[in-house]
Amino acid sequence: MTPRQTRQSGRQGAPGVSLNRALSKLGLCSRTQAEVLIAEGRVRVGGKVVRDAALRVDLDRDRIVVDDRPVVAERKVYLMLNKPRGLVTTRDDPQQRDTVYACMEGLDLPFVSPVGRLDKASEGLLLMTNDTRFANRLMDPASHLPKTYHVQIGTVPDAPMLETLRAGVIVDGEVLTANAIELLRSGGRTAWLEIVLDEGRNRHIRRLLAAHGVEVLRLIRIAIGRLPLGDLAKGTARHLTAEELSLLRG
Repeated sequence: MTPRQTRQSGRQGAPGVSLNRALSKLGLCSRTQAEVLIAEGRVRVGGKVVRDAALRVDLDRDRIVVDDRPVVAERKVYLMLNKPRGLVTTRDDPQQRDTVYACMEGLDLPFVSPVGRLDKASEGLLLMTNDTRFANRLMDPASHLPKTYHVQIGTVPDAPMLETLRAGVIVDGEVLTANAIELLRSGGRTAWLEIVLDEGRNRHIRRLLAAHGVEVLRLIRIAIGRLPLGDLAKGTARHLTAEELSLLRG
């Protein structure tokens, strides 16, 4: 790449992807970590040091080097993880909280990112991958990929309450609804609901229930699409099988 080409590729609206995103897509690191590498002058594009994380690059044509080592695409990795309560779904947490990456220690993996989120207090099925196209397709609202949760609440709902919950609610200008809400079982002063969503707004279920004064005691994601959590032990991760990938790809 010539200096003139480098300047042109960095223009707003140019084809390709930003340099920090390119390093993430290639499986080297997160976008935040890439920005640090770029700012420190450790990244070269076409033989020239680049300090602009927004520079547009072509993954098929531009040669990207970090610390004198060419960056090449890692093998595609697809994992399922049974997230325990108390972990955050991020690699770099400014508050130094424990993250889901602790569940993958000891595994020989390239950089992988979570597909969607589960908040710190939530548990269950979380997908991890370095295949950004796969992840974006699963998270695209247009895919209407259902996600199934089992939710323990601090009350025993009657039929009218269930109908009220199913009707949805507007919270802070957002319409929060569910595809389905069913009573699984109840006992004493608590009950378990099965809630199915085909979109995932921030703290969607918790906010929907809180709007009706319903306390969430536990929230566990048990399935994404046709892929169940199954008997995967809490706090562990494993590679998806070809059959399981086909369930997600439809």
